[in-house]
Amino acid sequence: MSEETKELNFEEAMKQLEDIVQKLETGEVPLEKAIQYYQEGMKLSKLCNEKLGSVEKQMQQILNEHGEFEPFDVQEEE
Repeated sequence: MSEETKELNFEEAMKQLEDIVQKLETGEVPLEKAIQYYQEGMKLSKLCNEKLGSVEKQMQQILNEHGEFEPFDVQEEE
């Protein structure tokens, strides 16, 4: 994954992924470019999945099994 891709927040990554999907859905993209878009889309998809997993872990820390709040450390994106 490129450094530029790693620095994206979830919303930016999703926007780029949506743009790639729209380009590929037109069917007018040359094969070589379509492969590049596909590869970049897979990287963005993985990034989004990782960010969602991180948020899910944080939410699990907030609520314990009894539904009570638990303290946790917020990790800001750099």
